[in-house]
Amino acid sequence: MYLYELLDKDSILISLESVTKDDVLEEMVNVLDSAGKIKNRDTVLKAIVDRERIMTTGIGNGVAVPHCKTSAVDHLVAALGISREGIDFQSPDNQPAHLIFILVAEENNPGPHVRALARLAKLLSSKGVRDALLAARSPEDLLQTIKDKEQGF
Repeated sequence: MYLYELLDKDSILISLESVTKDDVLEEMVNVLDSAGKIKNRDTVLKAIVDRERIMTTGIGNGVAVPHCKTSAVDHLVAALGISREGIDFQSPDNQPAHLIFILVAEENNPGPHVRALARLAKLLSSKGVRDALLAARSPEDLLQTIKDKEQGF
């Protein structure tokens, strides 16, 4: 499974409008809903917010990976948003998140969720990859960048 296979142009926001963590979580869930990737927007939003309250999903280096498991999906779905200003996700390095990947997995099938988190960690560990993603100016450019970088490992 490749990350670029979980994304499409309808699940990517090149320029997030939100300025707070709660607002960006809602904006990203709305993207999944508009793209037809989830069954129930409110259920997913509650699951994402509840998960975030347990422990921040800000991982540092300008990245956050909000994620949850819920019955509101039949398979793993994802969205990606870019915040030019940055969102405070209470990351360990105290830096704002500019790349926000959201993953929503089905409740009783953790395998794809765990593999996607591992692939994200590997992909985003490279400053060059993070910079290339931030430089993308369209959803299509961003998808191609992820595909090119991800197929390299």
